[in-house]
Amino acid sequence: MNKLLYLSFFMAANCLFPVHASTSFHSDMKKKVNIKMTINQQTFDVELENNPAAKEFAEQLPLTLSMEELNGNEKFAELPRSLSSREVRPGTINQGDLMLYGRRTLVLFYETFQTSYGYTPVGRIIAKEELSKIARLQRVEITFSADN
Repeated sequence: MNKLLYLSFFMAANCLFPVHASTSFHSDMKKKVNIKMTINQQTFDVELENNPAAKEFAEQLPLTLSMEELNGNEKFAELPRSLSSREVRPGTINQGDLMLYGRRTLVLFYETFQTSYGYTPVGRIIAKEELSKIARLQRVEITFSADN
């Protein structure tokens, strides 16, 4: 009888005072963060990934890097501090992808191509039409800043 009474009380309490999980944490996790990237007075919007590497990258802003040419499809530079790394093998790198190679090398891709290398996604350029103009430059100064 006591078990039946307890069960009835428990069911009634759940109906009167339902427990709901908070979704605020999950909605915060899905918010996209945008930053600015400036190359030769041209500004691009960058949408950061929702991962620890992107968050740690944003914490280093503002940041100006001298990025060097590599392979006819990318510019790269060493970051002042290492970032968390969770490599994926994307198969296809898209123009405008901003990736981390290893834990400290930031790579900006200005061409789309196939790859077997692993990278940690950091972000992507939103409007990348003008990005191919940096291809002819051996070294380029790029400033990343918060989107205010």
